Amino acid sequence: MILAIKTDANEAELYILKESGMVIDKYQWKAGRQLADTLLPKIKNLLKKNSLDFKNLSGVCVFSGEGSFTGLRIGTSLSNALAYSLDIKVFKTKGKDWLSQIPHGFKNAKSNEWVIPDYDREPNITKPN
Repeated sequence: MILAIKTDANEAELYILKESGMVIDKYQWKAGRQLADTLLPKIKNLLKKNSLDFKNLSGVCVFSGEGSFTGLRIGTSLSNALAYSLDIKVFKTKGKDWLSQIPHGFKNAKSNEWVIPDYDREPNITKPN
């Protein structure tokens, strides 16, 4: 099974897919500024709902593209951490058809390689007052 994570906007998305790309289940919620606090518990709940555990995962796909810098960093960091701790593949996809890219991404992903977000613009960093 593959866990897919999309955290680029206020509404976060989780998917459980077969390696063929068939979606088994999905969950969406308005995470907003609570994303870092809610992401892992939501993943656990989705797995449990489908009678799965982390040990059933063979890969993690994270959406990496346009969107919130913080959301992309949180999703990518958790994806890398899960892949490392479970010794599974992690890979990224982007674009409107990101879910349909998962079978190809999983097939081409290599173990022990990590992903970084793809930002669509330069950061807008201001000096603290």
